[in-house]
Amino acid sequence: MPEVEVGRVSDFFAHPSVAGVELTGTLEVGDRVHIVGHTTNVEMVVGSIQVNSVNVARASAGQAVGIKVPDRVRRGDTVHKITE
Repeated sequence: MPEVEVGRVSDFFAHPSVAGVELTGTLEVGDRVHIVGHTTNVEMVVGSIQVNSVNVARASAGQAVGIKVPDRVRRGDTVHKITE
């Protein structure tokens, strides 16, 4: 499946399991993403996006967002939107 890079993980919080992401593209709730790194390989559907602790439906390039993730991710991992 084709993928386009939309950001990079800047932080990870274990409880709750949330990734801080610096966006280089747009991301919407419901988008399917693939987070890839040296030891990371997580594929998921974005269930929620927060900007400054406020839920939003869509975020765009240049924004720092938080997204819930099902597994540990690491700083520097890349976030790819799966396009079909």
